[in-house]
Amino acid sequence: MSIIRGVQSLESLRFRLVDAKGQVVGRLASQIATILQGKDKPTYCPNKDDGDVVVVVNAADVELTGRKWDQKMYRWHTGYPGGLKERTAKQMFAKQPDSILREAVMGMLPKNNLRRSMARKLRIFPGERHDFEGHPALLAFQMPPRKLREKGELFELPPGFEPLNTQAYFKRFGHRLGKQQQGSDAAQQQAAPSSET
Repeated sequence: MSIIRGVQSLESLRFRLVDAKGQVVGRLASQIATILQGKDKPTYCPNKDDGDVVVVVNAADVELTGRKWDQKMYRWHTGYPGGLKERTAKQMFAKQPDSILREAVMGMLPKNNLRRSMARKLRIFPGERHDFEGHPALLAFQMPPRKLREKGELFELPPGFEPLNTQAYFKRFGHRLGKQQQGSDAAQQQAAPSSET
């Protein structure tokens, strides 16, 4: 008998342990949805539910970027007239800490009959303790590193270099040039029209 209700067989499935501490909700949810669908396997088939079981710990320590704690709204309808309800992310988190991550993952799963069986394989725990401790098939999942754009001087223009279209050039590569170089070129551009008039 399967240890997860509603899942027929767990023979060929892995149990992936995901630590959500300090992770951004959307980035983490996209990785979890990929595992639940089985897209990280060479045997992926879109009409079969071959995804692995995902066990998420420390779900109470997830993060949201910007002002989403106060500005992001969760809405639903009771079915009665005037029954539109809404809560902010902060209110949802205070009521049930794992609800924010669960809603994000469910929104990334396919909207068909396989969605419910995939969602059964998602187990979210707010703390470090979980029900699958000591399971032989439990494997830790490492989140891929975030790709952040490097800031600062990455290259310098050779002396005497003048691009054909200066505005388009600095609009495209301005963030990769030094501030002093940008300032001097901008001053030259401003001085040129004033000298002509």
